[in-house]
Amino acid sequence: MADAVTSQTLQDGTKTAVMKFTNISDGSGESAVAKVDVSALESSATGAACTRVTINKIWYAINGMEVQLYFNASTNVFILELSGTSDMLDFSSFSGISNNAGSGVNGDILFTTANHTDGDTYSIIMELTKHY
Repeated sequence: MADAVTSQTLQDGTKTAVMKFTNISDGSGESAVAKVDVSALESSATGAACTRVTINKIWYAINGMEVQLYFNASTNVFILELSGTSDMLDFSSFSGISNNAGSGVNGDILFTTANHTDGDTYSIIMELTKHY
């Protein structure tokens, strides 16, 4: 069996992408799963591919588990951990959390769940600024 997960792109414009992710856990969890795949985002008006994103805002509701976010790289770079509540985090006053991953960076954002048990859930919406 596997966790029941969804990923949905709510908006994918020239400058901004908004994405929604959900998980209903069966207790197996997720480990370094690519949730934001920058290569799948729309190109710029001039045809340039999106190479990285900056996290501007996160809305989340989490029941019973923790969700760790990472920038994908040869050694993944920890961003933050979301846990057991609902909240809205706004990083836009300082231009967001930019991808500072080093060697092997591909621009993607990964999710890993921790302390998950059967029936735990998360719903996460992220507003992202796209970079080309």
